[in-house]
Amino acid sequence: MAPDEAAYDPGRTGSWLVCTACGTQFPTADRREVTTCFICDDPRQFTPPTGQAFTSLDELRASGHRNVWTPFPDDGRFVSVRTEPKVAIGQRAILVKTPYGNVLWDCLTLLDDDTITAIRRIGGLAAIVISHPHYYSTHVEWARAFGCPVYLAAEDRQWTTQESAYQVFVAETELSLLLGAEASPSGFTVLKLGGHFPGSLVALYDGRLLIADTLLTTPAGLGSWDADATGAARAGRPAGLNTYAFMWSIPNMIPLAPDELSRMWGILRKYEFGSTHGAFPGMDIAKTPSEMRRRVLDSMQIQVRSMGYSTHALLKEAAN
Repeated sequence: MAPDEAAYDPGRTGSWLVCTACGTQFPTADRREVTTCFICDDPRQFTPPTGQAFTSLDELRASGHRNVWTPFPDDGRFVSVRTEPKVAIGQRAILVKTPYGNVLWDCLTLLDDDTITAIRRIGGLAAIVISHPHYYSTHVEWARAFGCPVYLAAEDRQWTTQESAYQVFVAETELSLLLGAEASPSGFTVLKLGGHFPGSLVALYDGRLLIADTLLTTPAGLGSWDADATGAARAGRPAGLNTYAFMWSIPNMIPLAPDELSRMWGILRKYEFGSTHGAFPGMDIAKTPSEMRRRVLDSMQIQVRSMGYSTHALLKEAAN
């Protein structure tokens, strides 16, 4: 860490402006200095009909907001963290416990004493990894509080509102995190798929793929066709349903182009995973690795066909 890096000081930064639409913190309390959020002015995002508005960490802390912790039912090494009441986009972070230190996947705006105490009780954070700029939130505050690096895609550096010696800008397509005092291989792998943003990331740990919005989990992906409401057995999942959508803008419903999907598949096809975990609670799908691979490729091919590209090369790809 550079010697001039500021220490975590909520008294100094608590009044700084936070966009109410995306949760990004700006390093000023002066509402004349920051009147709009450049992240929300980007066509991937939006400013609400009520107009641009700002809050602050002080206001959130004083208004009863809190972070809620929910371990994965089948694996306590993974813990969903979300803020109640909802703040901005409302995404969850996922804390991943590895033998070499804890990694926080994605980030939340709210950071308070209770959150810091809870995380320090289980060993602090060895690293933070953020999927894309919509979740950059207050990541510099988090990095300073825990004295840990925060990994961001080099391609998306322009979307940061603050500079910090804790920021590590990832240039690689694949990065294996080295954690702990001895920089041990942790098994936590960061993959740069792009798509939603040029540097959009996913992360893979012990067969679980943390996807945020890089792969957008769909209702059809979460649905169950094993039985009807009375418990009567059904024939199974119908053909032709997607599990994921691949979007340049999610709220404005602008899909990614087929060539971009093909490029993303070229990276992801090399990896095996048995579950995916999206940006919000409940966006979790667990199947066999072969089924997960098939669902990803099927979803890409459904999107390509639906866009009218009936002869695109991606349609000739096989999942195995």
